[in-house]
Amino acid sequence: GQGGFMAKKRKKTRKELLKEPDEFMTLTGKVIGFAVDHRTQLTYGLGIVLALVIIVSGVRFFSIRAEKNAAAMLGQSMVEYNSLKAQKTPGEVYSAVSGNFENILKKYSGRDSGKLAGLMYANICYDAGKYKQAIDLYNAALGDFEKYPVIHSQILSSLGYAYEQQKDYSTAVGYFENIYAASEQILRDEALFHLGRLYDKLGQPEKSIEAYQKLVSDHPDFIYIDMVKERIAG
Repeated sequence: GQGGFMAKKRKKTRKELLKEPDEFMTLTGKVIGFAVDHRTQLTYGLGIVLALVIIVSGVRFFSIRAEKNAAAMLGQSMVEYNSLKAQKTPGEVYSAVSGNFENILKKYSGRDSGKLAGLMYANICYDAGKYKQAIDLYNAALGDFEKYPVIHSQILSSLGYAYEQQKDYSTAVGYFENIYAASEQILRDEALFHLGRLYDKLGQPEKSIEAYQKLVSDHPDFIYIDMVKERIAG
């Protein structure tokens, strides 16, 4: 629920999670971890793009041989996306690559490469300001990546950002509370930061300060901790 921040049973830290002997986490944990750790609140979910580009470029995420055509189409679309994003606006990039991604989703939505394509396309839609389309794609991706907590938390965060962009602050709050309540210690510092901001926008200053205080006590090394302390004091 949206009331208070009850103490949760601590299960696994991000560092411990990344050491799990799971094929995906073993091969890509450091890559994903780097993307998560180097995101700022203003990147709106784009950290995961870096991870996906590296995964598809050379790290075996799924059994590529089992779906050669889907993987080839996704790889080609990502190469095109990467070349365009440096020179075009997000809207222009969306217009240029949306057909390709829609085609992949239409043909291979049930395949693993199709799932990757859906998540990549969600970020492209978000960048272009097409928040409703991004939300639909992120929601589909939640089920696809349920077994991968790092990516799952990133998707929840991206949904929170998208609803905030639509000024639906109460729904956005729900997604960040979801991250905070999860057993894995992934993005909890960012979740608290956003809860502090969003509760303030919702006219609930007590809950806002509560979130900020929890952030200061539990995550003293958070990147914007000085700003948070000023907010509490002010």
